[in-house]
Amino acid sequence: MSYEVSRGGVLLKLQLIAPAIQENTPLKKALCPPLGLAMVAALTPPEVEVSLTDENVTVVDFQKETDLVGITAQTITAQRAYEICDSFRARGVKVILGGIHPSTLPEEASQHADAVVIGEAEEIWPNLIEDFKANKLQRVYRQRERPSLLKLPIPRRDLFAKGAYYVTNIVSTTRGCPYSCSFCSVTSFLGHTYRCRPVEEVLKEIETLNQRKLVVFVDDNIVGNPKFAKKLFRALVPYKIKWLAQASVTIARDDELLKLAAASGCQALLIGFETLSPANLAAVGKRVNVVDEYPTVIRKIHSHGIAIHGFFILGLDGDNEDVFERTVRFAQKMRLESAQFAWPVPYPGTALCESLDKAGRIVTKDWSQYESNLVFKPKLMSREVLQKGRDWVWCEFYSLPSIWRRVRLPRRNLVSIWAVNLYYRAFWRRKFRADKDNGKFEPHFVS
Repeated sequence: MSYEVSRGGVLLKLQLIAPAIQENTPLKKALCPPLGLAMVAALTPPEVEVSLTDENVTVVDFQKETDLVGITAQTITAQRAYEICDSFRARGVKVILGGIHPSTLPEEASQHADAVVIGEAEEIWPNLIEDFKANKLQRVYRQRERPSLLKLPIPRRDLFAKGAYYVTNIVSTTRGCPYSCSFCSVTSFLGHTYRCRPVEEVLKEIETLNQRKLVVFVDDNIVGNPKFAKKLFRALVPYKIKWLAQASVTIARDDELLKLAAASGCQALLIGFETLSPANLAAVGKRVNVVDEYPTVIRKIHSHGIAIHGFFILGLDGDNEDVFERTVRFAQKMRLESAQFAWPVPYPGTALCESLDKAGRIVTKDWSQYESNLVFKPKLMSREVLQKGRDWVWCEFYSLPSIWRRVRLPRRNLVSIWAVNLYYRAFWRRKFRADKDNGKFEPHFVS
């Protein structure tokens, strides 16, 4: 059958779904809403009635009247996405799958969907909707060229569940990253490109936000193009907003850029230090980082009143068992306001996945275990040692004495910084209790 528009009526009903990340969902509150789906909703023709379900904060209504379902999937949510697809298709509802994971493994995804979207949605989605209306849905829709970021529609934030998120003012100003780290899926999905939106259009989007107290820029690296970043930061100054973003260490090498970031309201930067080993940095392709410069980078950023949330990877091929204490002591000594410590995750499509798979070191391709469990064999230690070491680092970094030594008084945004630290502390204490009850491991590292 084909769909025809009735005057003043709804052509069809579309339900967009973000699958849950954690098994104990729905949560009372999640950090951020799914901005990508809100953009897909904005790309949808106005005569289509769109709803958005984030399974992280609410349940999926499988009996809801709908004509078409669109689901986005990361690797960690892929298994759940397939389950949702299968349930809707069993009812005869057409299902579209997109996102990083289906774009990387379209043949796998196509087993659970009527159509798979490979790549970014801007040039694909409107044509897909027209094909569906004409009953000519194709099995695969592939992005042929990188879509322009000019004149993007404003994401449909009105579809987000009310009161379900700690931060709702999330904005994208760029796509991609100028670097190609072997463990990162950004390059495999977006290509080795870095595209910027017109600053004027970013400002117009910021003006639509209900409350501009805190804005999170979800760019993979907001300073990937310093010229663009400086223009953006200058334009943000009159808005008097507070903002957070991911950035590379290169921001500290450009005094003007760093000053403009502070003047425009930057409260914190999320920075991937990754490792304290120069050999590891070279091996993963992150040559932009220089370990000897880390202390200078941190001090310069702190001198502008900007907090740092550091990212560290434990268990790279050059790491032995001393990596745990060296890493946590460095983060404590440099008084990082907060940090995350992870082991490498071999996401499909990355160079890391390819090399580990070729060496026979990936132990499972059960996507539901990715990130939450260690799914590869480390080179210089056992999986058990890496598991225990990683967890000991979290416990040590977020112990009360550690928090006090790192944060202290006086400190800009002290309440927020303490809140973040206490949140992570509570999360890991709960996790350790659960894992101890399950007989997995003790909440300390024994070398």
